Amino acid sequence: MLDVANYTPRLRTVYKNEVRPAMKEEFGYKNDMMIPKLDKIVLNMGIGEAVKDSKKIKSAQADLTAIAGQKAVITKARNSIAGFRVREEMPLGVKVTLRGERMYEFLDRLITVALPRVRDFRGVKGTSFDGRGNYAMGIKEHIVFPEINFDQIDEVWGMDVIICTTAKTDAEAKALLKAFNMPFTS
Repeated sequence: MLDVANYTPRLRTVYKNEVRPAMKEEFGYKNDMMIPKLDKIVLNMGIGEAVKDSKKIKSAQADLTAIAGQKAVITKARNSIAGFRVREEMPLGVKVTLRGERMYEFLDRLITVALPRVRDFRGVKGTSFDGRGNYAMGIKEHIVFPEINFDQIDEVWGMDVIICTTAKTDAEAKALLKAFNMPFTS
């Protein structure tokens, strides 16, 4: 049986024992606090069909909550856009921010389980960094996660995954994610 009180995610152990010493040697950091680490992971689903059917937001919230292991928050429109039939404060999507243990668990499931289940998967783009050490990627179908029961979903949505690190440059962030076995194409 799993001892929850003394449980440490696999990737956190890998980070402490393997990634930190390797990055300190590769980049020549003088202080352990300079070594980049994962800060947070933000998951976002934009549900455009929610304009016509408000029940879809609740379904997306339940799915994202199951994927993240933490309750998803409904995001609302900031202002009205008549062309899209959007009113102010209308629910349009769901998001969740993961930190700590849940963040490492999600990244582990993303890299080892979900990404290999994507159809025609050849790796993720190594150029999707923002210049400040954060990585963003999109997943076209949220059903690649094992927490989602394929038979019980009513619609397939895409989702954004943003991995925020404390790295100062894209090269440091890419080295950090490569050390976690992120399958980059380039």
